[in-house]
Amino acid sequence: MELKTIQTNGLQTIDWFRDTVVDWNSAGNQYFEDGTVKQLGKYNFGFKCDGSITSESGEYVFIYQKLGTKGLLLRNGQVYREINRSYYQSSAYEFPAAFIEHNNRIYLIHCPNGYNQIDFEDAETGKVVTNISGRSPSDFFHSRFEVSPDHKSFVSKGWFWHPYDGVKLFSVDECFKNPLSLDQGHEIPNSTTEICSASFINSDQLIVCSSTEERLDDENVEPIPEGHMAIWNIKTDEISGSVKIQGPYGNLYSIDQNDCWDLFKYPKIIEISTGRIIDKIENLYSGEQNSSIIHHLKMTPKIAYNRNTKKIAIAGDSSITILSR
Repeated sequence: MELKTIQTNGLQTIDWFRDTVVDWNSAGNQYFEDGTVKQLGKYNFGFKCDGSITSESGEYVFIYQKLGTKGLLLRNGQVYREINRSYYQSSAYEFPAAFIEHNNRIYLIHCPNGYNQIDFEDAETGKVVTNISGRSPSDFFHSRFEVSPDHKSFVSKGWFWHPYDGVKLFSVDECFKNPLSLDQGHEIPNSTTEICSASFINSDQLIVCSSTEERLDDENVEPIPEGHMAIWNIKTDEISGSVKIQGPYGNLYSIDQNDCWDLFKYPKIIEISTGRIIDKIENLYSGEQNSSIIHHLKMTPKIAYNRNTKKIAIAGDSSITILSR
């Protein structure tokens, strides 16, 4: 594991853009690994927020309050419009949002019409194209959206009322054709364990992990027992390679077919086939998030994952730490 530190003047948000770390809420300050700093935007926004996501082109950016109801959609560095979500339990879990490109248009995936209703909003026009009559979403708090590399699928890593973490999978094409398919989503087959994290390895496979909480059905033969990780093939709907994770874990981020990042308490690399921790940096604190529910955590460092390079950025008070294999 390699580590680099970049000095900063304080950070509001962090996200990856063109293999650099950008703080969009601070006039788009762009931090290069060699220490160079450039400014992509013109404005500092009078908006206290701690989350940001960036469209692939960089034209659209969404900055938001992870534990709030408010966000700002930026276009080319300027406020384009405000975005909101339901107040209900918003102070408990992460604001659900992701960008996706479909038929040469960019959409913001979020929940403007209810904590449990996913919608696609055209970033340019503001039209919510999936808000049709007949919607009847299931009782699930959506969060931590992640889109597959081919933009054909996405997952919501949220929770059921209990609280109990879960993962729901959606087909992007099917959701555009029939928005009612956004109301249920597909869950891991034959599973009653709490699924606390997931990450796309590639467009066909997800790495998923369960918490150590007791399963809902203690008589069920679980494909992913408590405290285990496995691979979910979303094309065949099969679970394989379930192994016990050999150490503390929380949010997983895939590196490749063999390994994944985990950032619970400190950065580590976990071998997927064995669950063994093969590298770690114990003196770098990276938070204790292991769910979309984070209101109880005293410290939640800002973390950004670069799916292209597989690098991790962790923001400190006056620095950014870049982790790579």
